[in-house]
Amino acid sequence: MKLFVGLGNPGAKYAHNRHNIGFMVLDRIAEDHGFGPWRAKFQAQVTEGRLGGDKVILLKPETFMNLSGQSVGEAMRFYKLTPADVVVFHDELDLAPGKVRVKSGGGHAGHNGLRSIHQHIGAEYDRVRLGIGHPGHKDRVAPYVLSDFAKAEQDWLDDVIRGCSDGAAALADDQPAKFSNAVALRTAPPRSSTGTKPQKAQPAKTPEPPAEDTRSPLQKLKDKFQ
Repeated sequence: MKLFVGLGNPGAKYAHNRHNIGFMVLDRIAEDHGFGPWRAKFQAQVTEGRLGGDKVILLKPETFMNLSGQSVGEAMRFYKLTPADVVVFHDELDLAPGKVRVKSGGGHAGHNGLRSIHQHIGAEYDRVRLGIGHPGHKDRVAPYVLSDFAKAEQDWLDDVIRGCSDGAAALADDQPAKFSNAVALRTAPPRSSTGTKPQKAQPAKTPEPPAEDTRSPLQKLKDKFQ
């Protein structure tokens, strides 16, 4: 069993914020893969379903970002899971918009949601880092992550969310490389060839020998001076 956690803030006010991209991914996974209805549990919204052959719990904490670990810890203990069974989807300032990286363990890099999870379950869980870019100065970070995605960002955002859903079963099956490939097929699909197909080289033809000259010597002489 896996526990997929999406980080964000509850309520319509925050629904389209950059900070809520983790919620957006879980909503897409639940919709695409036929999960049950969301219900309130563990100070969160929770739904259950299957990804491939694995049972998966989707959890969106409603404690607000800074207290996300309370909800995650409660759910993990209830299902008797270890941190290695937990995957957290979160916004990442240090990745360019549209970039997605899977990471296991490590620090929280100042992310308040991750910091709270560290406090409650430790650091040895997996993360899916969803790049949103950096506003350029640390003083602008808070208003940036708590603002909505711009209209111009909707295309890459949709590609990222759909790509994460496409690869969700691989992630549940502990195949991060396969998950990353599924995301890449959405965010950076291979280019189709627009050039003409090269023609297969034809073997050189052997020249035919000249036809035998059957004229008589007298006829040859006459033909030469005509």
